[in-house]
Amino acid sequence: MVHTEERIYERMRQALIDVFEIDAGTISMDAHLADDLDIDSIDAVDLIAELRDLLPRKVEPEEFKRVETVRDVVVLLHELASR
Repeated sequence: MVHTEERIYERMRQALIDVFEIDAGTISMDAHLADDLDIDSIDAVDLIAELRDLLPRKVEPEEFKRVETVRDVVVLLHELASR
């Protein structure tokens, strides 16, 4: 099943709130993971683990290196899920 970007964003947003205890008001598609949400590389791995059921395969670290914003993650996950 291919998930829409909206569905991926909602799942990601909920994970950021539930797992990382980030205030919902600070989460947006344009929020920068490191600067706005204080998500470091270790947290990013944990975030992907939280969203793994949306994907048909494991996300390789090289694929995730280019993401900087919530939008980047959503687009990447949507692309991977659509393959």
